[in-house]
Amino acid sequence: MKYFGNKFMFFGWLLFLMNIACNSPEQKKNLSPSPAPRLSDSLLETAVIYEANIRQYSPQGTFRAFTRDIPVLKQLGVKILWLMPIYPISEKRRKATGDKFVNQIFDPAQRKKYLGSPYAVADYYAVNPDMGTEKDLSELIQTAHNNGMLVILDWVANHTGWDNPWIFEHPEYYTHNARGEITDPLNPDGSSKGWKDVADLNYDNPGLRRAMTDAMTYWVKKFDIDGFRCDVAGEVPVDFWRQAIHRLRRIKPLFMLAEAWEPELMHDSLFDMCYGWEAHFLLADMCRDRKSVADWDNYIRKIDTLYEPDDILMYFTSNHDENSWKGTVYETFGDAWELAAALTYTVKGMPLLYSGQEYGLNHRLKFFEKDSIPKKRGHEFALYRKLGRLKNTYPALNGGKHPAAYRRLNCNNPHILVFERQKDGKRLIFAGNFSAQDQGFRVEIQGAFHDAFSGDTIRFDRHPQVNLKPWDYRIWIQ
Repeated sequence: MKYFGNKFMFFGWLLFLMNIACNSPEQKKNLSPSPAPRLSDSLLETAVIYEANIRQYSPQGTFRAFTRDIPVLKQLGVKILWLMPIYPISEKRRKATGDKFVNQIFDPAQRKKYLGSPYAVADYYAVNPDMGTEKDLSELIQTAHNNGMLVILDWVANHTGWDNPWIFEHPEYYTHNARGEITDPLNPDGSSKGWKDVADLNYDNPGLRRAMTDAMTYWVKKFDIDGFRCDVAGEVPVDFWRQAIHRLRRIKPLFMLAEAWEPELMHDSLFDMCYGWEAHFLLADMCRDRKSVADWDNYIRKIDTLYEPDDILMYFTSNHDENSWKGTVYETFGDAWELAAALTYTVKGMPLLYSGQEYGLNHRLKFFEKDSIPKKRGHEFALYRKLGRLKNTYPALNGGKHPAAYRRLNCNNPHILVFERQKDGKRLIFAGNFSAQDQGFRVEIQGAFHDAFSGDTIRFDRHPQVNLKPWDYRIWIQ
């Protein structure tokens, strides 16, 4: 009896230890991943989108280094992760600096530091080994899904790198000149756009259309991604996007972002969102005293006639192009950068954060070389966290397919922009001073409102005047 008692005790302890092992956090992570968040109207209403420049996000420039910070991005209200191109970059005609290619640099040490443009895709079916492995990418996507985020890939459909396999296997996929040579992308008049490191694709070829859609399908099926940000989407025929998006959405609901402004790209349920380019340039001019609040009012009236009610525009103060080629948010918007940021979160649409904005990125990231963003939390991180929380939770900031209403309020001051957003009985008032002088204003609004950040209460009907310092703003909620 003693023998059997010890034997049962041994197996009891063994089962106990196995149970602990199977229920460890690591095991749970691997065996029971959270289901991917579903693309829904409610998610789009409250989303902040984040452009992840994996190469420059960390000193390592890897998927793994970025994945560690996904829970941090959740604190900023991020619900959609846009990964800049993650594919191998062509070696042939690889860009260096200025108008030079890497093969024009003879110093080996100098040649090595130029990594080329991520938009010169060498292989649509592979992962850039500098960033990690397919397994690393899968873990990034799963971590994002576990944190309630969608993941979209940057897709370059207009052109490829010069050593992409299609160059050799299917030259008929490309645009040719009169001498039968494959060309770089051209302007309508036949002149070069200046993108000499890439080869132009010709969508008159049915085989290219099938091949491109097959390549996009691969990433949806194998990696369970949630959509695409499509580079220079307006340069690709709309009828291709109609065919491709219809086929892709048979697999699963997908979020589609077009790097374009053309309204026809969002008609008939094609792309969900386009760029608010005009608003970006207008806002920059308003923050430099080159445009006025009246110009903003004209813009709002214009987009109401161009776009359908369920079209979404993406508003931003930075992105990879603006930062690298035009300047930081501080260069572009000067002392008004925070006012501009607040407006992108409160106007009807979806706000974008670019890698490093949350940490006060104050330099232009190198585009063809390795660089890195800062990682010290400060005022910017606190600001974007507050704005993100408000965007995520307050119905009057809904900006998706069923956005909160926008109503301009008269304040009798041409330098002050005041508007109301309203939905489901919730009201929000934004006021911004677009001038370098102190300004006061009054509005005829009834009821008590609370400052969204400080919590202070105001009754506009009992307040003779509200004063704002230069480039200052307020957000009140009811």
